[in-house]
Amino acid sequence: MLEKLRLMTPKPTTNVLRLPQAFALATVLGAILQAAPAPEPPLRPPAVPLVTHDPYLSIWSANDRLTDGWPTHWTGTTQAMCGLIRIDGHPYRFMGGSVGDLIPMQQTRVEVMPTRTIYEFIGSGVKLQLTFLSPLLPENLDLLSRPVSYLTWTVQSTDNASHQVSIYFDCTAELAVDKDDQKVTWAHVASPNLDIVRLGSEQQGVLARAGDNLRIDWGYLYLALPKQGTATARISSADSSRNTFRDTGNLPAADDQRMPRAARDDWPVLCGVLDLGKVGATPVSRHLLLGYDDLFSIEYMGKQLRPYWRRNGLEAVPMLQAAESDYEATVKLAEKFDKELMIDLRRRGGEQYARLCALAYRQCIAAHKVVAGPDGKPLMFPKENFSNGCISTVDVFYPSAPFFLLFSPPLLEAQMRPIMDYASSPRWNFPFAPHDLGTYPKANGQVYGGGEKNERDQMPVEESGNMLLLAAALAKAEGNANFSQPYWPILTRWAEYLKDKGLDPENQLCTDDFAGHLAHNANLSVKAVLAIGAYSFLCDTLDKKEEAAKWKKVAQDMAKAWPEKAADGDHYRLAFDRPGTWSMKYNLVWDTLLGFNIFSPEISQKEIAFYKTKMNRYGLPLDNRKDYTKSDWLIWTASLAEEQSDFKAFVAPLYRFANESPSRVPFTDWYSTVDARQSGFQARSVIGGIYIPVLAEWSTWMKWAERAGK
Repeated sequence: MLEKLRLMTPKPTTNVLRLPQAFALATVLGAILQAAPAPEPPLRPPAVPLVTHDPYLSIWSANDRLTDGWPTHWTGTTQAMCGLIRIDGHPYRFMGGSVGDLIPMQQTRVEVMPTRTIYEFIGSGVKLQLTFLSPLLPENLDLLSRPVSYLTWTVQSTDNASHQVSIYFDCTAELAVDKDDQKVTWAHVASPNLDIVRLGSEQQGVLARAGDNLRIDWGYLYLALPKQGTATARISSADSSRNTFRDTGNLPAADDQRMPRAARDDWPVLCGVLDLGKVGATPVSRHLLLGYDDLFSIEYMGKQLRPYWRRNGLEAVPMLQAAESDYEATVKLAEKFDKELMIDLRRRGGEQYARLCALAYRQCIAAHKVVAGPDGKPLMFPKENFSNGCISTVDVFYPSAPFFLLFSPPLLEAQMRPIMDYASSPRWNFPFAPHDLGTYPKANGQVYGGGEKNERDQMPVEESGNMLLLAAALAKAEGNANFSQPYWPILTRWAEYLKDKGLDPENQLCTDDFAGHLAHNANLSVKAVLAIGAYSFLCDTLDKKEEAAKWKKVAQDMAKAWPEKAADGDHYRLAFDRPGTWSMKYNLVWDTLLGFNIFSPEISQKEIAFYKTKMNRYGLPLDNRKDYTKSDWLIWTASLAEEQSDFKAFVAPLYRFANESPSRVPFTDWYSTVDARQSGFQARSVIGGIYIPVLAEWSTWMKWAERAGK
């Protein structure tokens, strides 16, 4: 633009511009610079997603550079992957911690897209690009449930010379055990088009344990290299394979045979070498597949369920072969998906918002497991990561629901159905909704609080309101209430409960249970009122017009009483009986999203104006009691703003947190707004809740949601 301006500007008759000319040129230049703001600097994620599929296959880099340390499982336990490169016979390191005296390549870029993470490095006359692709594309459930990531290397010369290049990759047995003292075995696997090696624990305790801070220790880890050129795979000790490649560019001549042995005993690894040959200015690419077959994924009401991709009897090797056959098409689909989604996200909330959503995308899906239910239909089970390890927690899939409402309403059904079936069974005798189905990966009945025995530490208003709101949101997305109809008696029971108990909740927990019990919770009351509105909406959708009108009036009457109970001058209280308090009223977001219009819009705008006076460097606190906040609720609250500038004012501190937090963990949803340190939780599915502003654009919502229904 500036060069074009210089060409268009007449040459002066002297060596010095006259004042009017100089002033005019300065004005034009100023206008151009003002119209083209400086590009947003790259985001430094607190942790970078690498291989992300489910709560057990979820590997991240918690460093600025991929060579600053070993990758880890989302729990923080090391799950090492190592990457080396030889350029004209000289070895370098591009992934993992220190390996002897090998120097790291210079990392020049890391970018997180929804389905891909892209690293770039330079050194010795070449540029190396490494792309991690976990193709979690919601319109293709077979592809989304397939536990295979692609690692693709693209190399090209940067100095007009050609270079001899080969790539080395390995992953340790840590990926297949909970503790590194567990013993593993391994094998080479026959395949016509792939060189496949696999590794797994000796004991194979399938679904034997339940808990939070656990890694998988059953099933098998697979590394597969396409049989193109000189690509070879081995099972070897880490030192042997890395040193052999460093010195010769090859792998050990044969697989290591000393097994079983502990994962930390001379560190057995699955490893491979990809020889790219002579590389010039034209980029040369090679790839491999990294996957995990868990055999059985979830225990549901005493029955062990297969992963969804195995529902028709497919085995691991044919699955890997299908993944290889699909490679080129899958890469193109993922690139197209990422590009289109980022355009929509930038339009809705700006560059910072789009980048946060990209960081949240794979994390949200990878906190779930998709299995084939007893009838063969998909069921999706979320894990309550680093909270208490519960499975199918209602107030966990409630905040993540905007993600699935946008990308795949059928997957939201797949999360809701197990809870609805459980609540409809004779085992659940309470008039309100359950909290959970057990402890991951065992979904055999509620374990939180009083479980099935009593009401101790239950969340009666919270979970009942959540389920009714989600049922209505699902009906809006799908254009019908077919999902709700078989469960009508239980939905009606919950609506009746909220009519009696919801306006002024008794002393109880809500989804923010880390804050403790609270009576007369104003935000929880909002949820109850809108949940009754949701029930009215469902009645109307099912052509129950008289009931719809009756329940709409109940909700409207409650909404009229709410401001009088909650008013506190220029804002509304945390609890009805606590003057001088305040809290995020994030539950209000459904009133406009679902078209209920039960509460006066002045309430939201009054709250937004007040919240702007309470901001800290890293965002708005959850309420007046502590400085911590919740990332998901922060964006729900921001979505109440009528002005885009106000929305961005809430997003900017959250982006600053992600960019500056000293807590190097997968996107936490609970952190301090003062020092950006993690308060708790990490890698949780609830971060998908930050997609909720996109639902406000009906055409965009339907564009994405309808793809999953085809």
